[in-house]
Amino acid sequence: MNPTGSTGLMCLLGSPVSHSISPAMHNTAFDALNLDYSYMAFDVNKDNLAKVVEVLKLINCRGFNLTMPLKTAIIPLLDEIDQAAKLSNSVNTCSFENGRLTGYTTDGIGFLESMKDTGISYEGTTMTVLGAGGAATSIITQAAIDGVDKINILKRKNDTFSSTVDYADRLTKSTNCDVFVYDINDLDIMEFCLDESDILVNGTNVGMGDDDTSLVPKDFLRENLTVCDVIYHPPETRLLRDAKEKGCKTMNGKYMLLYQGAAAFKIWTGKEMPIELVKNKCFT
Repeated sequence: MNPTGSTGLMCLLGSPVSHSISPAMHNTAFDALNLDYSYMAFDVNKDNLAKVVEVLKLINCRGFNLTMPLKTAIIPLLDEIDQAAKLSNSVNTCSFENGRLTGYTTDGIGFLESMKDTGISYEGTTMTVLGAGGAATSIITQAAIDGVDKINILKRKNDTFSSTVDYADRLTKSTNCDVFVYDINDLDIMEFCLDESDILVNGTNVGMGDDDTSLVPKDFLRENLTVCDVIYHPPETRLLRDAKEKGCKTMNGKYMLLYQGAAAFKIWTGKEMPIELVKNKCFT
């Protein structure tokens, strides 16, 4: 990278962000395509988000990504929001156009593209998703838009349960997919959902880092069930390990980051990210 006086800024906002490989990914792509941009990561919380966004607008930032805990907090600051982001109530990519800020979600696109990359077909299937946070709802929304027939959402019956039911109803009415919400602690319901499903996705952080637990009893898994996890650290969660032992096809969240980044890259630049180059340099 050789920034000049005309180099444009793109960035990641969230907390924490020091572990992110997004700067390496985007800067590799900028260099490969000779684009005069630089991508950086900034530790930003909800309290100072509005001020940071105003500064980015003033200095003509081209766009930015958002990670935890900002994917919903950004929404009141937007001038426009795309369909998938509105339905999922989650934004991970923003673009400035003529002083107006538009929000998108590319998490769902990234996850589904990584499924294709792994050889997993999802059109016309029944999918069960664990969790209903920002990443999970983005995946659910994009899956409903892109041709999954039925989605079961399993989440805790807490104070956001009713709003998730409302979200599922809106998604059912807006797409050709039937979406249902159930209590994740009802193991009879979980077993029923997995029995009828082709694909299981863990959209929670259970199993991340040193957490060697799984939300799904191993006996509920079967050979013809594809099991996916949004987590990529560790590369193999307890859920994926159990699934492999049951003969399931598995996928972690490693390339979700790559493909969601590629979708954001195209929004900002209008160009395709050099996927294989970035994959080889940043994801090996």
